Amino acid sequence: MSSRPYPSPVVVVLALVAATFLAGCTGGSKPAPTPSLDSPERAAAELADGLSRADLGAVEFASASSSDVNTEFKAIVAGMGPVHPAVGVASLNAQNASATATLRYTWQFPGVPMTWVYDTTADLAREGGRWKTRWTPAIVQPGLDGSNRLRQHRLYPERGEILGEDGDVIVTNRSVVRIGLDKSALKAEQLATSARRLATLVGVDPKKYAAAVEAAGPEAFVEAIVFRATDSRRPANRVVAQIPGALPVEDEQMLAPTATFARPVLGTVGQATKEIVDDSSGAVVAGDQVGLSGLQRRYDGRLRGTPGVVVELAAAKTAAASAEPSGSSSDAAGERGSASSASPSPRPAQTLFEARAVAGRDLTITMNIGLQKLAEQVLAGTKPASALVAIRPSTGAVLAVASGPGSAGQSISTVGQYAPGSTFKVATSLALLRAGLNPGSKLSCPARIEVDGRSFKNYDDYPSDSLGQIDLRTALAQSCNTAFISQAGKVSDTDLASAAGSLGLGVDYDVGFPAYFGSVPAEDGGTGHAASMIGQGKVQASPLAMACVAGSVEAGKTVVPHLVEGVTPKSAAEPLTANEAGQLRSMMRSVVTDGSGHLLESLDGPAAIAKTGTAEYGTKQPPQTHAWMIAARGDLAVAVFVADGASGSHTAGPLLQRFLTSAS
Repeated sequence: MSSRPYPSPVVVVLALVAATFLAGCTGGSKPAPTPSLDSPERAAAELADGLSRADLGAVEFASASSSDVNTEFKAIVAGMGPVHPAVGVASLNAQNASATATLRYTWQFPGVPMTWVYDTTADLAREGGRWKTRWTPAIVQPGLDGSNRLRQHRLYPERGEILGEDGDVIVTNRSVVRIGLDKSALKAEQLATSARRLATLVGVDPKKYAAAVEAAGPEAFVEAIVFRATDSRRPANRVVAQIPGALPVEDEQMLAPTATFARPVLGTVGQATKEIVDDSSGAVVAGDQVGLSGLQRRYDGRLRGTPGVVVELAAAKTAAASAEPSGSSSDAAGERGSASSASPSPRPAQTLFEARAVAGRDLTITMNIGLQKLAEQVLAGTKPASALVAIRPSTGAVLAVASGPGSAGQSISTVGQYAPGSTFKVATSLALLRAGLNPGSKLSCPARIEVDGRSFKNYDDYPSDSLGQIDLRTALAQSCNTAFISQAGKVSDTDLASAAGSLGLGVDYDVGFPAYFGSVPAEDGGTGHAASMIGQGKVQASPLAMACVAGSVEAGKTVVPHLVEGVTPKSAAEPLTANEAGQLRSMMRSVVTDGSGHLLESLDGPAAIAKTGTAEYGTKQPPQTHAWMIAARGDLAVAVFVADGASGSHTAGPLLQRFLTSAS
């Protein structure tokens, strides 16, 4: 193997010196400059990035300052609001000192499935050793020429209606008047004064409203309150107009027949809150009308529909301003209209892109409009928190869920948690029947009974002629506490919980709306178990659950309520048998014919069955009491609850009687 000789270091140095000398003797030419690292690809990428961020302040332009171009660009796209396109370089063609970039624009609008995609071209040139963009508005959109601008507005879909039993319309568009301030009609120094005056006039918090006005955009209509057009509390238009910038705007809004009609359950519709916008993953923007509570909130995706958008070429403004941008918290008006609008364009706007809105879908529920109105009328004069629930035993359909005026806007009819008192004795009776007793079985009903050192007694006006040895039927009819407690050793806590479950109480279900089905302790013992036997202690129920108890007895099967079409859960409890239901039905009929529910005996039509209840609560002496009454008559089961009442028969009973009489 031969080796190749290498030159010595001295030889290498001499060779370099010689090469340098010869180069210097070739006519005096200078050394070639280092090739520039700049490229048209860099300039095109820089431009695309600036367009995507809606800020061209860092982009280099040929024969133009970046700040001047950025100012012009901002005015061109101001009407697009907060929506920015994704811009990429689709292709690049470079020749010597010039190049052409093809830019691909993709616009996505909040909640709108369709995207707007188009291409533009940008010319690049070398200037001062750098590649730069030759600015023209057509880089943003081919139709832009310096005399016009882009603008877009959101198309709002028709919201779905809520329909009741037999397809009757419950929630639909009804005439309203939106009262607010038009900021474009006010000077800055007028805003706070007008905002506070208007807030005081319509009864909203002046400080909060003034802050909302301050935070809104310069051309915004800032809504203070919405009145039904027929609302007698609405201030006259002339009074509103006396406040600078204040306007009453006629509009429509999704509303129930009355302001109180099942409001806690149905919920409300209004402008999206910040929390709703933030949680929507971009589908909802400020200014959108969405469900804020109740069924409107839970089924908002179905009811709201899909928004659309229109993008137009409009005449340029003298100053950068947003027209009706989709997604703008200050100027969005869409097709709902606005109290203020942009100045008239010298020429008609040209539509560049349109995605049509898709209407929401109706939601059908089982509520009966007449019975719901009746339930609310029955409770209208009741000052404490109160509720009335009516269901159809044959199907479990919820017909009315009214929470009285003392309920502070809460849906206590469906989610209230209260001791059911003696109405729970229907479940206790079922547990005793399953333990081998029958309606004629003899029980001891003393005036008092002691369990583990705790004394239990009957209610104050318990009939003395029903003390001593009585049968189970009489114990239920007269509601003898001590008789039921005397049988505590025959049924366990688990037996009680199972019997309650068979009547629709104490077993959770997803029924498509907020509902509480009660709680019956499966392990308590001692005085706790004794209290459970009469619906006290840790036993809790909602009026909805107690309506199911009455409905289950009437129907002869476990009734699980349903309100929303398509949401019909099945019972997971031990089934109620026809024989058990028959015995309970006869015993609850005795409550009407011989006991505390006698006020229902005079009703015409099908025979009523019932049970009254009074539950002690709190630490006051004497204790405060909840008043209950449940009943069923034909294919209608009802529960009435009053948070503070004398007794079930005296407080809840007359309300239930009035409802059943009018519901006939």
